[in-house]
Amino acid sequence: MSTTATTRSGDRVVRLVGILSIVAALVMIAAGATTWATVSAQLSAQNITVAEDAAFLAGDTVDGPFSAYAQAQIIDQHALDATGGKTYAELDREDPLREVAMNASFLRASLFTSVVAYGVAALVMGLGVLVGATGWALARLGRPAAAPVAARTPELPTAA
Repeated sequence: MSTTATTRSGDRVVRLVGILSIVAALVMIAAGATTWATVSAQLSAQNITVAEDAAFLAGDTVDGPFSAYAQAQIIDQHALDATGGKTYAELDREDPLREVAMNASFLRASLFTSVVAYGVAALVMGLGVLVGATGWALARLGRPAAAPVAARTPELPTAA
């Protein structure tokens, strides 16, 4: 097998890997964006507003990662205020405030799950961009080389 044939075959493989990477990148970006939009829609449908005494984003609608985090933080603060600074595990089994701490813990866990989902969606979209850029570079490397232009030898005038 000649070197030229091997190079052409290698170029095809590189180009194919590049194209497949671009397709995978598009799927990753679409999946990340869909996840982000779905989580936002689900949070927004709950009509939650960040409490007015939150450290940041007070009064904002909970429909994104930062507002979800802000609401989770203030829920924790409210629960600790209500229970005298005790967590669910620290409260006596018969203490009626244990239910307050339990509900706060469940709400915080749900909001933090949303925050994590946003993070994963952003990661997948970012990796999709990186995989797409790599695929584009590979696809360009795998293109057939342009035929070299034959070098012209200038015609020299002949002596008569």
